[in-house]
Amino acid sequence: MTALDETCTPLGTVSVAIADNDSERITGLSDTDSLAWDEGMLFVFPETGEHAFVMREMSFPLDIVYVAPNGTVTRIHHAPVPDGEYERRYPGTGKYVLEVNRGWTNETGVSVGDRLRLPNVTAS
Repeated sequence: MTALDETCTPLGTVSVAIADNDSERITGLSDTDSLAWDEGMLFVFPETGEHAFVMREMSFPLDIVYVAPNGTVTRIHHAPVPDGEYERRYPGTGKYVLEVNRGWTNETGVSVGDRLRLPNVTAS
């Protein structure tokens, strides 16, 4: 998956695992010890909507990137590893959510309004 700015200049590339069903979306990256800098997970939902992610049982921090059906980034959260029992919610609107290592969006310059070239995926 490639991130592009408003002039279609590539900002960064990341290989993604696809979470396109309820079970995969619930588990997410919580069973993962770490990611390489150029790896992530793309959550695919059946429809565009309001979603809220939590850092349930995560051992590393993430950037949580909400993405519209056309690939436009609608919101970015920089989520730390949770401390304590409180599970902070990270809300946004989109059909897709990209999770990558925290700081990836800052390092690549990806921001709200940029676009992701999405793989051809559908949710089940």
